[in-house]
Amino acid sequence: MTIDPRGAAAAVQLFRRTFGAQPTCVASAPGRVNLIGEHTDYNGGEVLPIAIAARTHVAARANGTRLVRCVSASLPEAGEFPLDDPRPSGKWWDYAAGLADQMVRHGAAVTGADLAVWSDVPAGAGLASSASLEIAAGLALAKIAGIDVGRRDLALCARHAEEEYVGVAVGIMDQFASALAVTGHALRIWCDTGETAQIPFGESVLIFDTGVGRTLRSGAFNARRAEVESALALLRRHHPSLPTLAGATPEEVAAAELPAPLDRRARHVVTETRRVARVVAALERGEPVPGAELLASHESLRRDYECSSPELDWFVERAMRAPGVRGARLTGAGWGGCAIAVGDAAALESAGPEIAAEYRVGFHRTPGWRVTPASEGATVSSLTIPQ
Repeated sequence: MTIDPRGAAAAVQLFRRTFGAQPTCVASAPGRVNLIGEHTDYNGGEVLPIAIAARTHVAARANGTRLVRCVSASLPEAGEFPLDDPRPSGKWWDYAAGLADQMVRHGAAVTGADLAVWSDVPAGAGLASSASLEIAAGLALAKIAGIDVGRRDLALCARHAEEEYVGVAVGIMDQFASALAVTGHALRIWCDTGETAQIPFGESVLIFDTGVGRTLRSGAFNARRAEVESALALLRRHHPSLPTLAGATPEEVAAAELPAPLDRRARHVVTETRRVARVVAALERGEPVPGAELLASHESLRRDYECSSPELDWFVERAMRAPGVRGARLTGAGWGGCAIAVGDAAALESAGPEIAAEYRVGFHRTPGWRVTPASEGATVSSLTIPQ
């Protein structure tokens, strides 16, 4: 797949307007959508994301200082941070600052730089907008400093940046998907070991953005994280060698008689990671994504993990009434954000505007939608855009 050059060109134009110079490189990294395997990553389970066509582009140039200056086309504030002892500001550039801090901590000779960011990955929709910013910024900083950074290492740095600097408890899925994805494939990730495998995936996915924002900085996500950690601690009383919550069997979870709601949280994790394996097996046989597994995933997320919303539930029910749609579910952390549907490509293109029109009437909110194939992961190059 050829990446649309318009995003890179927009980042370059923003750079020129802001910094009065020509950037020396442009890096880009995609958002991601998870086909199945939700809230399993930080529980040591399996996930199956694809990179989407929407990307974050970062135009960059060394500035001869120990400061990194940042500007974004979609966010009103510009900011800066020092490479030496940076401190979180609570602003959007903390994602880039945290990534740079991790690179420095791991011995990378990062230099001061100017960064201009252009992105069409919607923020707050559960499509890994923060991970795409982290990976693209990290690649740009490495490129202008002449550093060879492995994609996997960069993804791990980005994960630690989000947890330790930004303060959001995340798994490895978003960063791995953005950094390591391959066109025409889903990325199977064993989140306990970091092992990955490229799984052929030639279909397209309808992504439906409900327009209901949510933040992972606080609230329900961190509460769920605490609940599953408590569930694992209780399970280890019966199974001391249990490595992760996802490593338990459904039978072990049932026999442990965990208190509510820990029983439901654990049940979701152990059944969801097994759904990933079944979807992978179908894809490896050359079959389409089994829609029944997506529907079972959504029901588990709605009932057991309690992270759905009226808007997400409405979309799943409405999408299943569209001819040619095989399955649907929420994707991302939930509590708002996006849902997906799979089916015939023509059916998805037809269903998108129809569902969006009905949603607008019913919820008085304008949704976003797009149909995307499995797209390319992170890229970086010296500037080749025409002057």
